[in-house]
Amino acid sequence: MELFPGVFETEWEQRKAALLHERSLLNRRFADEDELRRRGGVVPTASPLPGSGAGRFGFGKRIGIFARAKGQGHASEPSMRSRFAGLASGSQPAVVKMASFGGGGRLGAMINYVSRNGRIVVENERGEQLKGRDELPAVRGEWDHVMKNRAESRDIGAFSLEVKEPADPAADVYEEARRLLKRGLGERSFAYAVTPHDDGNGYLIEGVAVLRDREGERLTGDKKASEIVQGRLGGEGAEQEGKMTFCFFGYGNGAAYGSSRLRDLVDRHHGAVQDDSGNAIADATQAGNLVQLEWRDQLHSRKPRDLMHVIMSARAGTDVQAFHAAARDFLAQEFIGHRYVFSLHDPSQDPKAEDAGGKRPHVHVHAIVAMRSDAGDRIETTIPAFRHWRVTLAEKAHAHGIRMEMTDRRERASAAAYTRNQVRPTSRAGRTQHEGTSPAAQRRYDAKRADGQSIARREDSRIYSYSARQEWLTLARKGQDSDVRQFASDQIKRLKSVASRIKSVEREGSGNGNSYSQFRINLVKLMKVVSEGETMRHMTRQEFEVYEKRVERALFQAQRVAPGEQRKSFEEIATAAREHVNVRRELMELRERSVPPERDGERAVGEQNDDPRARWDDAVSRHGLRTVEAANQVMLEVERYRDEIEKAESGKRDSQKATLEAGLQREIARAAELGAAGNTLIREIAEVDEELRVAIGRAEHSRDGRNKSKATGMRSVDTPAEVNEDIEHGDGPARRPADAEEERDPADPDRARQERFTTRAADTTRTDSAQQHISRLEEIQREADEKREQDRDERER
Repeated sequence: MELFPGVFETEWEQRKAALLHERSLLNRRFADEDELRRRGGVVPTASPLPGSGAGRFGFGKRIGIFARAKGQGHASEPSMRSRFAGLASGSQPAVVKMASFGGGGRLGAMINYVSRNGRIVVENERGEQLKGRDELPAVRGEWDHVMKNRAESRDIGAFSLEVKEPADPAADVYEEARRLLKRGLGERSFAYAVTPHDDGNGYLIEGVAVLRDREGERLTGDKKASEIVQGRLGGEGAEQEGKMTFCFFGYGNGAAYGSSRLRDLVDRHHGAVQDDSGNAIADATQAGNLVQLEWRDQLHSRKPRDLMHVIMSARAGTDVQAFHAAARDFLAQEFIGHRYVFSLHDPSQDPKAEDAGGKRPHVHVHAIVAMRSDAGDRIETTIPAFRHWRVTLAEKAHAHGIRMEMTDRRERASAAAYTRNQVRPTSRAGRTQHEGTSPAAQRRYDAKRADGQSIARREDSRIYSYSARQEWLTLARKGQDSDVRQFASDQIKRLKSVASRIKSVEREGSGNGNSYSQFRINLVKLMKVVSEGETMRHMTRQEFEVYEKRVERALFQAQRVAPGEQRKSFEEIATAAREHVNVRRELMELRERSVPPERDGERAVGEQNDDPRARWDDAVSRHGLRTVEAANQVMLEVERYRDEIEKAESGKRDSQKATLEAGLQREIARAAELGAAGNTLIREIAEVDEELRVAIGRAEHSRDGRNKSKATGMRSVDTPAEVNEDIEHGDGPARRPADAEEERDPADPDRARQERFTTRAADTTRTDSAQQHISRLEEIQREADEKREQDRDERER
């Protein structure tokens, strides 16, 4: 069959012919493939198409004639300026509503609704007209292959638990019932009521429970689930079943079912209902709030989405036949390859009575569309897709002589739409009147009906609104007539009003605290500043004054942005911080009184003098030049190996790590031998180097063993050989300070490379007094502990 689309007069007829031709090709291809399989041949696999989704193959909706048909007649979105000009001159907005979704089982009910039970003609995607209750059921058979018919989830279950043992008179029967239900239902939310038996032997618990627990296990709410709960209650065996009996007697989907069941329970028990936490549920409002606000997120509810109900509307007085044709073209373009039926509801021809919801005062078209196409593609239902639908409907309306434009509510700062779940109808006389199902829903409904203004919250929406405002300004200056300019000026006033409200909200937010975030940031800064005083062992007066100013500045910054409801708590924090500063001041003043001025000045100068040359000189003055040089030489090698090991670990060079660790152990052993031989600088370093301290202990133990194996007549004084051994290890007898002063060489060029290890011993002292040496070791240990605590604090921050 050769196809000539040009022989058809209207576009939808061309699309119909293209669709029928494509399906005939597909059917022929499938028949050829079946014949090839029967003969034992190999059927070639279809390859994915460019631009199609994963798993979609060569007969998708965007190939061949389908792709050409979709491309024909499709225009890009009109400019904002042209749309605004059309609206200002009287064009109506394009309205495409997504009314609802449904499963395959609701196809018959949905078609009956749009066809007024067969009294209105229904047209399908092929242009065939169906009317009467005899023709409509045929649609079900044609659509069956694109229906998944997935069952909806079981979210809420109604249950009863009969306890046949008498309750403890001293115990609360609700508390006892709650304990039993938690044992049987586990980590599930529920609400229940208790009715004691008339004879006093036991009681009956009735309730509603969420069937899915917090770990994802879902009960089915049927006989099998009842047996599971019965087993958890310890009800196995005839004897136990005689004591208590659990039974699910109903289940349903969604929060609406749960709200209905719980309200019925509250009504039957006159408000004597509690939830799983023991909170009372006294009326229907509390029951609805419990389900909607607390249980809804636990349901993980799902419903089948095989069908989609779409409504296209036009203003009263619009040409009925022209809008019918525009809707037909719209459906043919947007839902090509999908099954759909649609019908026109004209108030003059609607057989449904007005008080029953019929004869609406404007023309509109209902369409029932299958979500899956014959090729397996699903319709995209996103905000950009809805916008594109409005563009297409406006385009088709223009083609049939109807002035219609696509609109975006941000262009006029219009209020958001309300959903059918947020309102209930109260009057159908003329335009349907509704009331909100909650105070928030009522406010939303009132704002939409009154054409109220809406503030854009997101940054991209604000940018879009600003662009719209600029286009309205241009139209207000260059409009063709006064009516257009006046309309544009009205929209500018709306957008300016919204812009001023946005600025006031932003000022309010900054005035309230940049609110809590900035307040928390300043509190963290305050905590860090206050804790700095803990890391300083001794503060001079100058250091303390700087510290005090920083604390006060941090307090001022936090107080300036503190929210009103946090003022009282902040005052307590500020009082505690100032008390801490006062304690530091007292410690500083106490030290000033206890330390002589000259010694304190020397200490301050010593602490401020952090020059490596000064530290080297200090170490030489306390230990002697040879001792420092010998210790420095071996410890430089130790630190070099440690640095190389760290680099190897960070660079994941495992092959080099073993060699480096062996070299490190060799150099630590050399340093330990020096320490065991009496090198005092090595021993001081070992006070803060655990690995070196352990190695020195081993070396001393080995040295003691060697000494015991020597002749017992060893002299107690050093022999020349021992002296030579000491010299060979770079150590020597203890020197007097005068000897050390003679050996000092301030111009020694090797000091720059040796500053690393003299830092370890820079703040130590050495005297010949044993008691002072012990005190010094305690001080070194204390400083090491403080350093570890500081490192731990830094990691925790």
